Amino acid sequence: MVERHYRSVVKAISWRVTGTVDTVVISYLITGGQTKVALSIGFVELFTKVALYYVHERVWNRLSFGRSKPNPEYQI
Repeated sequence: MVERHYRSVVKAISWRVTGTVDTVVISYLITGGQTKVALSIGFVELFTKVALYYVHERVWNRLSFGRSKPNPEYQI
């Protein structure tokens, strides 16, 4: 089974939303409650990491490492 490109895009976006919320919360705590700085950091990393994740996902999709072909249920 091969993943389609749109599946990789949707997975990348859903993961980045989760990751960005985490980054904003951590940035907010580290900066002592500077909301503008925390949101700025989250905004920048959102776009860079979506692109990086998409490329990473597509490269791994081309590799056979760790994959095996399913055994057929029967043979003739």
